[in-house]
Amino acid sequence: MLRGFELFVAGRYLRNNRKETVIPVITVISVAGVAAGVMALVIALAVNNGFRNTLQKNLLGATAHVNLVQKETGEGIPDWRALDAKLRVLPHVIAVAPVLYGEIFLTGPTRSKGAILKGIRPNDELAISDTLRQLKSGSLNALNDASGLPGIVVGARLAADVGIQMNSVVTVIAPQGTPTPFGPTPSRQRYRVAGIFESGFYDFDDNWAYVSMQSVQHLLSVGDVVNAIELQCDDLYRAPEVGRNAVAAAGTAFSAVNWQDQNKQLLHALKMEKAVTVITISLIELIAGLNILITLTMVVLTKYKDIAVLIAMGARRHQIARIFVLQGVLIGIAGTVLGLVAGHALCYYANAYHWIQLDDTVYALSFVPFEARPLDAVWIAAGSLLWSLVATLYPARNATRITPVEVLRYE
Repeated sequence: MLRGFELFVAGRYLRNNRKETVIPVITVISVAGVAAGVMALVIALAVNNGFRNTLQKNLLGATAHVNLVQKETGEGIPDWRALDAKLRVLPHVIAVAPVLYGEIFLTGPTRSKGAILKGIRPNDELAISDTLRQLKSGSLNALNDASGLPGIVVGARLAADVGIQMNSVVTVIAPQGTPTPFGPTPSRQRYRVAGIFESGFYDFDDNWAYVSMQSVQHLLSVGDVVNAIELQCDDLYRAPEVGRNAVAAAGTAFSAVNWQDQNKQLLHALKMEKAVTVITISLIELIAGLNILITLTMVVLTKYKDIAVLIAMGARRHQIARIFVLQGVLIGIAGTVLGLVAGHALCYYANAYHWIQLDDTVYALSFVPFEARPLDAVWIAAGSLLWSLVATLYPARNATRITPVEVLRYE
C-alpha cells in the first residue's frame, strides 16, 4: 500500500505539468541519454563480437585446431602413416589429416601469381576443414581422377586474379623443383581446374590451392612424405591440451601449434578493443546518470512545498527518499528498455542487410558483422540501472532534510 503511494507520487512528479514544463523536458532528455548509452554499448559490443566470431569461424573453417610439425625443417615426415594411427586414438581428437604444403607459382591465361599449394587426402581434409565444403563450382572427385590431367581446386579470388575458370588448364611451377648436381631445377605440372571454393576469408580465397597428396609429392620431387599433420578437436578450447598429447605421442622431434597460438595477436587485439570500447561507451551512461541527478535535484527544488505538506501529513522521511529513488529508477528502466530495443533492432537489420560494407582486401571481411548477445544485454541493463540508482542518492537525501515548519511558515 505504502509502496503504491510512493510509486504514484513519483509518477506524478515525472509527468507533464502545465505549470512546470522544464521538468518533463529534462526527464525526456534523461531517458534519451540513458537509451543512447545503452544502445551505443549494445552496438559496440555487437560489432566486437561479430568481428571476433566471424574471423574465428572463418579461420577455423579453413585451418585445423592443432598442427603437428617437425621442429627442424627436413625432407618431411616419412613415417606419417604410423603417426597418423597413433594420433587418431588420442583423447578429444575427432579427425586427423596428413598434408604436404608447398609454395608455388600459378600461371593462368592472364598472369602468374604466387600461391600456397596444399596436398591433401580429400576425405581427411573434409573432416578437418569446411573450406572445400563451400565449392562455388566443381567437385573434389576430379582430384583423384587418374585419367587425363590431375585436378586442382583454387580459391575464388586466386582464380579471378590469374583469369581461370572451371575446366581451365593452368601451369603450376614449384621453385624448389627437382634436385640436380647444379642445384634444384624448378618443376612444372599442368592441372585442370576441378573446383573453385570461396571460404569468405580473403587470405585463403586469394592464396590457396588444393591438389591430391600424390600429385604434390610428384611435383615437389619428394617421396611418400608429408610436412604437417593436422588435428581436429571435439572442443576447440582443448587445442593446447591436445597439442601436448600429440607431441608426447610423436616424440621430441615434433612441436604442436594450435589455432590460438597462430592467431594470438589478432585475438589479443580484439580482446583489448572490447575492453577499451566498454570503458569508453560506459562514459555515456555516466553522463546519463548525471542527467538523472540534475533532473531529480530540480524536482526537489521545485517540490519543496509539496514535500513539506507530505511530511506534515504523516509521510515518513524514508518514504520521501523512496519517492525520488523510484523516479530515478523509472527513468533508468525506460531508457534501458528503449536502448536495448533500439540497439538490438539496429544490430539485427545491419547484420541481415549488410549496411556497412568493407574492403575485404584490408579487413578480410566484406561487411561489418553485428552479433548482439543476450548475456551482454543483461549486464548492460544491470549497469545502466545501477548508475540510475546511484544518481538518485544525493537528491533523495536532500529531500529528506526538508523541515515542514520552515517551508510552510509563511503559507
